Amino acid sequence: MAVLVGKKAPYFVADAVVNGQFVENFSLEQYLGKKHVVFFFYPLDFTFVCPTEIIAFQERLGEFEKRNVAVVGCSIDSKFSHLAWLNTPLENGGIKGVTYPLVSDINKTISINYDVLAGSFDYNEEGEMIFNGESVAYRGLFLIDKEGIVRHQVVNDLPLGRSIDETLRMVDALQYFEENGEVCPADWKAGQKALKATHEGISTYLAEHIRN
Repeated sequence: MAVLVGKKAPYFVADAVVNGQFVENFSLEQYLGKKHVVFFFYPLDFTFVCPTEIIAFQERLGEFEKRNVAVVGCSIDSKFSHLAWLNTPLENGGIKGVTYPLVSDINKTISINYDVLAGSFDYNEEGEMIFNGESVAYRGLFLIDKEGIVRHQVVNDLPLGRSIDETLRMVDALQYFEENGEVCPADWKAGQKALKATHEGISTYLAEHIRN
């Protein structure tokens, strides 16, 4: 599994569905210099864990927007599958009402570049190309800053849904560091004390933490 933290987020241009409309040539480049981005992968449309995550992001979308963060989802499904799922009511297993972009990675190149494809291409003894594993994306999530640099990533196996609270916590931590230059200790949450990246700073923090 590639570690993309500290590196430029892989570039792509792809079809997407945004607020129920097809968008061609969608790219994360549009957010450069303007917004942080939470870019997440999910395995497939019309499945079980995936809609819980997608809808959970939608329900908390206002919290991301007030932090000036764009939320973008991606799977290996076609734009037509995305649209069909978006037009399916929640009670029928759909995700109707989701407004943020869902990218189509039908060629699997985005999943490969972000190294979240749950399997790999190989050749059999006859020299024929085959695919080992499941040809879908793991539940990868990448927090990308305004310069297009990946600052946080987490990749879950297919059965394991992600925490929206933890994603927001990481956004808060990154933005706090960018604004204040102080680093965020274990389990830090917005409104709590951070610490200066010095021996004195960590000593003071630990002393206070132990007392409390």
